[in-house]
Amino acid sequence: MLSYILRRIVATLPVMAIVALFVFSLLYIAPGDPAVVIAGDQASPEDVERIRQSLGLDRPFLVQFGSWVWRILHGDLGTSIFTNLPVSAMIGQRLGPTLSLMMVTLLLTIVVAVPLGVVAAWKAGSLIDRVIMGFAVFGFSLPVFVVGYMLAYIFALELEWLPVQGYTPLNQGVLPWLENLILPAIALGCVYIALVARITRAAMLEVLQQDYIRTAKAKGLGQGGILFIHALKNAAVPIVTVIGIGIALLIGGAVVTESVFAIPGLGRLTIDAILRRDYPVIQGIVLLFSFVYVLVNLMIDLIYTLVDPRIRY
Repeated sequence: MLSYILRRIVATLPVMAIVALFVFSLLYIAPGDPAVVIAGDQASPEDVERIRQSLGLDRPFLVQFGSWVWRILHGDLGTSIFTNLPVSAMIGQRLGPTLSLMMVTLLLTIVVAVPLGVVAAWKAGSLIDRVIMGFAVFGFSLPVFVVGYMLAYIFALELEWLPVQGYTPLNQGVLPWLENLILPAIALGCVYIALVARITRAAMLEVLQQDYIRTAKAKGLGQGGILFIHALKNAAVPIVTVIGIGIALLIGGAVVTESVFAIPGLGRLTIDAILRRDYPVIQGIVLLFSFVYVLVNLMIDLIYTLVDPRIRY
């Protein structure tokens, strides 16, 4: 197992190198000259050139890239163009709200989607199955921002049950923390819940046709035990896979969700940085998200050995 983990970590290095090259190239792919954007419309050519030299934009591409990678390896993600603050410090300030939102959404997805998929497979072809799958199609079709605005209007503005926007840190109380996160988590989790529920249903349908399930029924085992112990355990690999892949949905959806509910997280920071063309901040956030996604995929591979003893590395 240890040798496999080490091999996977080594295998991620080329992936992260390609990601780093792409992230750094954003500075050149994006339209416009960063030096001109920073200097402003009224700046003289001399001012623009001076800013370009201070940013190192006058040096060859490979030299700039090598210098940037060297700083990253030493924990330096650069300095924001507009706030003049270290990018790592800005990310650290915004990391808490985004992690909280993703954790609540992930927990909500597992608690809701997996039982829905199991019940849909158990009642395959019935009205219950059609209702659950109809919900899944509906949830998968609605954009995150539409769901977010609908929830905010109904539960925050009309019913006044929950706050419409903002974020309360966990150290100020669990209930205020959850009150600010429950609507964004539902909005962000709708697509995720629909995806996991459909995959769970498909995996369970295949497992429920196996001989050992019929044997368990013949022995008189209870329906709950058959579904959630025998069948779900053997259907867990594709379910765990789609949950891991869905982390990308959470990362992308967090950008929109945090903007809708005014949550001061990494998604909101990404939007602000894009609007201001703050390239060091954009590069740092994209690099962080890419690293998290690669790490999650490694963790999913290791979880396979827990849910399916037949898998060995």
